[in-house]
Amino acid sequence: MQVLIVDDESLARMRLQKMLAELPGFDCIGEASNGQQALEKIAALNPDIVLLDIRMPGMDGMEVAKKLAEVEHAQDCRVIFTTAYEEYALQAFESQASGYLVKPVNKEKLRRALEQAARVSSFQLPEHRQHLSANSRGKIDLIPLKDVRVLYAEHKYVTLYHTGGESILDDSLKDLELEFDGIFVRVHRNALVSMPHVSGMEKNKEGQYQLLVDDVEVKPVVSRRLATEIKKMMRKM
Repeated sequence: MQVLIVDDESLARMRLQKMLAELPGFDCIGEASNGQQALEKIAALNPDIVLLDIRMPGMDGMEVAKKLAEVEHAQDCRVIFTTAYEEYALQAFESQASGYLVKPVNKEKLRRALEQAARVSSFQLPEHRQHLSANSRGKIDLIPLKDVRVLYAEHKYVTLYHTGGESILDDSLKDLELEFDGIFVRVHRNALVSMPHVSGMEKNKEGQYQLLVDDVEVKPVVSRRLATEIKKMMRKM
């Protein structure tokens, strides 16, 4: 895989180039020191992967990634962001980058990020995010979609039940249903569920159907109107 290094600091570029030279299957084909130069090099060299610094004078890495997604010849180019600033993590994941490395980058983390990027078919933006962001004690937690089990609306918030616990989202349940259509299924007016992780259905004391969901204790109730359809889905699983 051919790799382009983009960073405004020459020492950072040299360090990445040295690590790349020690990783079989990945070759550095060029360097760029700013965003505009990066776009020119990408157009000329057509790299498979770009190691892209975020904070640079002029056009920053986020702007470069956005332009790449809009240019037909560059849509197969995978981007791995490199930065000394962790606060850019949410923006990076929402841009659907193939990877995100916090400086100083070590060889093992670089290797894993490159191998993951090599498995990604293209840089094209998917229809939805791959992570949900939740505010937790003043910091942002990124929860991968694959870990999400139940989205439950109560009062003004949506509670996200996932393999790591519970988190509070600012998104509305309706917006989440529209964005992740086909990934999360509405089972009740206040609940969306990841159906592949449903292990069964039972009745509660009130005679309502409720779902048993892997990895979480919450048992979302199924509305009478949707019960037949949910049963059909379960039979097909």
